[in-house]
Amino acid sequence: MRLFQVQKLLRGSQPVGALPSERDVLARTIHIAWPSILESFLVSLVGMIDTVMVSGLGTYAIAAVGLTTQPKFIGLAIFLSLNVAVSALVARRRGENDRESANKVLAQAIVIVLLLTLVISVLCVVFADPIIRMAGSAEDTHADAVSYFRVIMGGMVFNVLSLVINAAQRGAGNTKIAMRTNIVSNLVNMLFNYLLIEGHFGFPRLGVTGAAVATVIGTVFACGMSIASILRKDSFLDIRLAKHIRFDKKTLGTIANIGSSTLAEQVFLRIGFLIYSIIVANLGTVAFAAHQIGMNLMSISFSFGDGLSVASVTLVGQSLGAKRPDMAKVYGGVCQRLGIVFAVVLSIIFVSLGRPIFSLFSNEEAILSYGEMIMSLLAVVVFLQISQVVFSGCLRGAGDTRYTALVSLISVAVVRPGLGWLFCYPLQLGLFGAWLGLAVDQMVRFLMTWVRFRKGKWTSIKI
Repeated sequence: MRLFQVQKLLRGSQPVGALPSERDVLARTIHIAWPSILESFLVSLVGMIDTVMVSGLGTYAIAAVGLTTQPKFIGLAIFLSLNVAVSALVARRRGENDRESANKVLAQAIVIVLLLTLVISVLCVVFADPIIRMAGSAEDTHADAVSYFRVIMGGMVFNVLSLVINAAQRGAGNTKIAMRTNIVSNLVNMLFNYLLIEGHFGFPRLGVTGAAVATVIGTVFACGMSIASILRKDSFLDIRLAKHIRFDKKTLGTIANIGSSTLAEQVFLRIGFLIYSIIVANLGTVAFAAHQIGMNLMSISFSFGDGLSVASVTLVGQSLGAKRPDMAKVYGGVCQRLGIVFAVVLSIIFVSLGRPIFSLFSNEEAILSYGEMIMSLLAVVVFLQISQVVFSGCLRGAGDTRYTALVSLISVAVVRPGLGWLFCYPLQLGLFGAWLGLAVDQMVRFLMTWVRFRKGKWTSIKI
């Protein structure tokens, strides 16, 4: 338990009140974190299984689905930023025990989501062809990528509505609800993948498009479960308490204050990731397919950091709402150290089982060779990745979203694509150069978020 000693985690800061034992702190952190970790892990695992199932169609199919990833997240950027604001605000209101205000935040967020979805969904469907071409598609991947993108973005309303409700539930500490909805969604997704990609039991053989249809069907189930979770009288979040959904200046102002910075962060992230993806796509279909497999595996390691980041948003937000900045620091430190434990385990797996894991996706020697290189780098990157994601979660939970946006601008929008291009082409390192640029990006983000967390000024931000 020395790794989680409360006094050590305070780093010389004076406690504001009585401090719980290390066992109690760890138990509460794990209670909040494990559903989020499991949820995020299952989402990443299903993404990996999707890729495995699609890979049966050929290398081009892996690349086609991969091409849609960054355009899809650019379309979702405004919703992801809104979700961070909703989660942080509901967590703060839960700490203040202000149930009415928490439900007002959720109700207004749902209306905003529905209005924005109508606009973004239509634009993405209509302009899918030029969007995917801009993403770097080749002749053998373009048509399938466009079809996949249109289906995903055409049915995005179910996904974004579920996401915003689950974000509010996480802020309230109800992380198991989001976990359950995602488990059901993922199981439905895998079932229909099996039925629609290859066409089993009389279902049509839709190939890559079938994978997109399966994903949308899964989100329909998740959306229904999420809506049901906010129609319970015994829940902290009960949408019926917001009897008249009216926009009020204070709530909208607070959402905009946090959400605008997070939106800027998401825009920087997605533009950087898109440019980086185009750089790799220009290396050819085989290299991009290997890269896409590597990114799927990287998302598995990210899921552990992401789950802990969700927990840190909740724990930090609730601690600051209860006027306990000391406990916000403690919970942030516990989440980061738990992340290191996960990183050690993942690193060992990546080093010892890299090639066998890659062989699940493809038996092409060129891809397996790329895989050995990617997994060796991932074994190191995982430590930086998980730590910076947790530190960023702590800062977002406190409302320090402008700084996290700055980190994304510098690291993801400039460092990763800039060094990725330099290493790939002028220095002629190919795919290794692209992943080397990614590793430097993770190092920069880790250093910037770690320094900010250590200074502790984020604990005094008012939202």
